[in-house]
Amino acid sequence: MPGSRTGRPPVQRTVRRPATVSRPLRDNPVRRLHTRVQKAWDRPLTAYYLIFGGSLLITVLGLVMVYSASQITALQMSLPGSFFFRKQFLAASIGAALLLVASRMPVKLHRGLAYPILAGAVFMMALVQVPGIGMSVNGNQNWISLGGSFQIQPSEFGKLALVLWGADLLARKQDKKLLAQWKHMLVPLVPVAFMLLGLIMLGGDMGTAIILTAILFGLLWLAGAPTRLFVGVLSIAATLGVILIKTSPNRMARLQCIGATDPGPGDACWQAVHGIYALASGGIFGSGLGASVEKWGQLPEAHTDFIFAVTGEELGLAGTLSVLALFAALGYAGIRVAGRTEDPFVRYAAGGVTTWITAQAVINIGAVLGLLPIAGVPLPLFSYGGSALLPTMFAIGLLIAFARDEPGARAALAMRHPRFGRKRGAGGSAFDRSPRRWNTMRRRASAARPSGER
Repeated sequence: MPGSRTGRPPVQRTVRRPATVSRPLRDNPVRRLHTRVQKAWDRPLTAYYLIFGGSLLITVLGLVMVYSASQITALQMSLPGSFFFRKQFLAASIGAALLLVASRMPVKLHRGLAYPILAGAVFMMALVQVPGIGMSVNGNQNWISLGGSFQIQPSEFGKLALVLWGADLLARKQDKKLLAQWKHMLVPLVPVAFMLLGLIMLGGDMGTAIILTAILFGLLWLAGAPTRLFVGVLSIAATLGVILIKTSPNRMARLQCIGATDPGPGDACWQAVHGIYALASGGIFGSGLGASVEKWGQLPEAHTDFIFAVTGEELGLAGTLSVLALFAALGYAGIRVAGRTEDPFVRYAAGGVTTWITAQAVINIGAVLGLLPIAGVPLPLFSYGGSALLPTMFAIGLLIAFARDEPGARAALAMRHPRFGRKRGAGGSAFDRSPRRWNTMRRRASAARPSGER
């Protein structure tokens, strides 16, 4: 080695390697997906989009399935194949208009409509029992003829009336701090609900009565009814239900068809069994749209109460799970709206509508699956029937209005949809005016932040 200038041997320097930086472990894909989904759930407009999008998809898919399931029934009645579809499409168009109107109405106007809707529903439900006006369909005296092939079932509007009137009543009593007394919690909510139930049961429609009872329990639960009071009202309702079932051979026969795999003597369980056959023959992806076999006269009420069975046969497990997911999303969004508001009327109304739609969907699907007795209630927004579709779509409009009225949602909608009509040239260029608009939106968002939205 060559010596250094000082005569000393060169110092051998060890080459220092850079310290290995500990790389962060890669995130688990499942955890990353869970984080993204959680952030999406926490956005201010999540409930708004779930309610609007979910109800729209359910209604559109319902129109498709009504057209597919009702063709054979229409032809057997010497009617055009699209007869029931056209009536359902007309009802859906009117319901869409009601939904848009309800979604744009202020909360005060919704509260103002509570008593008129209740009075109108009670009046029409009383008219059903008048000879010459009321009609009997499938053994139930719950219909009024409007001329031609158009009929209306007033008891469907009784659900909407109980939700609006009950929410307004409980909200006013909560403002006066009267709900701590059980008398004010029960009266007059329970007597009016029992009056509606009595008018419905005069026509023999126990399925609608069950939905109305579920709405009543939902309102009492949201109002904070004590457990003993809640159990007391539930016991009275259960006792009346048992009496009504045991005194009716038709209802007892439906109760005995739970889980049946054979039509039995006299084909008493024909409808329940063939609903299971339709679901079992669908497989994973179904036999194809329009290729159902059970709708060719084997399955009664294929386009109304048992349309879920035809959906399972034609669209398979994938189709039925999609319908279930849409209803689950709709129910989640309704619970979220009811849980995040500070307005008592909004909380009671949103909870009542969510209870109504969820309970009716569970009862209908449970009957098709053979887990519950056949109650004769349609699948909300999905089954054929304008009388059920119109008040349900108005109720969906209520949920949309409540979801839009959340402080965080109002700020988000204002940022995404600025008001039109502002002149860019007035008061400076667009570049000079854009920070001013952004600051205004920031003030709106910061003022809405205490509601818990991000």
